[in-house]
Amino acid sequence: MKNLLELNLTDKKVILRADFNVTHKDGIIINDEKIRASLETINYLINKNAKVIIMSHLGKVKTLEDKKNNTLKIVYDRLKEMLNAKVYFSKDTRGKDLETIIDNLKCGEVLLMENTRYEDLDGKKESSCDLELSKYWASLGDIFVNDAFGTTHRKHASNYGISLYLESAYGFLVEKEIKNLSILLNPEKPFTVIMGGAKVDDKISLITSILERCDYLLLGGGIANTFLSINNEVGKSLISKETIDDVKVLLKKHGDKIIMPSDVVIENNNEVSIKKIEDINIEDTIYDIGEGTIKFYEDYLKNSKTIFINGTVGLYEDKRFEKGTKDLLKIASKSDAKTIIGGGDALASAHAFNIKDFYHMSTGGGATLNYIATQKLYCEEN
Repeated sequence: MKNLLELNLTDKKVILRADFNVTHKDGIIINDEKIRASLETINYLINKNAKVIIMSHLGKVKTLEDKKNNTLKIVYDRLKEMLNAKVYFSKDTRGKDLETIIDNLKCGEVLLMENTRYEDLDGKKESSCDLELSKYWASLGDIFVNDAFGTTHRKHASNYGISLYLESAYGFLVEKEIKNLSILLNPEKPFTVIMGGAKVDDKISLITSILERCDYLLLGGGIANTFLSINNEVGKSLISKETIDDVKVLLKKHGDKIIMPSDVVIENNNEVSIKKIEDINIEDTIYDIGEGTIKFYEDYLKNSKTIFINGTVGLYEDKRFEKGTKDLLKIASKSDAKTIIGGGDALASAHAFNIKDFYHMSTGGGATLNYIATQKLYCEEN
């Protein structure tokens, strides 16, 4: 794809794929960082007198109830507050009404189209990259700009599909993500990774890839439970049984790099306590790393030049189990190392604790992991 600065945008209908997949509840946006991250590109298009047509998804849409709960109207209301431009909203994702709004757009005006995944109700046309839908959406514009880094690991009609039929460029957010994440492809050593989250199977390709580059992999969450379960009792804790064989291979090959908790916070019969790994019984459930592990992990972080944090090391949404995630974020934020927050739950936890002093906070989630593991953007591969 081209650089956005190379394009003549004046009086052109520019389809902008943004990532407005914001956290929301009961019709209220809880975190608008993804909207703010797109403003540089949107304002550039406005200032270049383009007619801006914004597309985005919000959540998954499998039922009529999902449609009701995942309308982009809430984003439209916030966007109007943020932009010094006329902003319109289309409740349709195709049809005459949508086309009429677009035909009447003036230079420097903005249209936000309803959730692209509304099209998934009828045969997953968006998520399966239906070519007829891709062609139709492409016909609405002259130029396509992809600034939704969070979907670059997917080939959907609204990103990959449209790009097949229009002159295309990446927006400033995608370029910023690629530039900042590139330090993880050839990191300054020592390079330490904190890997948390629920399931190993979601991240096995990333773990395998990053173990070839990192010096230390500090584990937490369900991922740590799975690794610990090879040689320890983990009670009722969440583990990924289907990846046990893969985990054994990784431990055999990279055992010197893989660092696991020495103590954990457990719950048993509604009572919370800290236990050493060797003291866990079959009725215990692990929900966080313990004080000893936090101090143990701190030594690795303080001696690192590059740090990558992906996922959380405990159930941070519950105050009883927030300490591990919160303390490690604080330690990393005060480190002299270049620290990158890898989107998803890691990003959400950093915002929840208002800890933001990092080299880069990626908006990507799965896209971030995919880029680090493959060094490619899947949405541009033919």
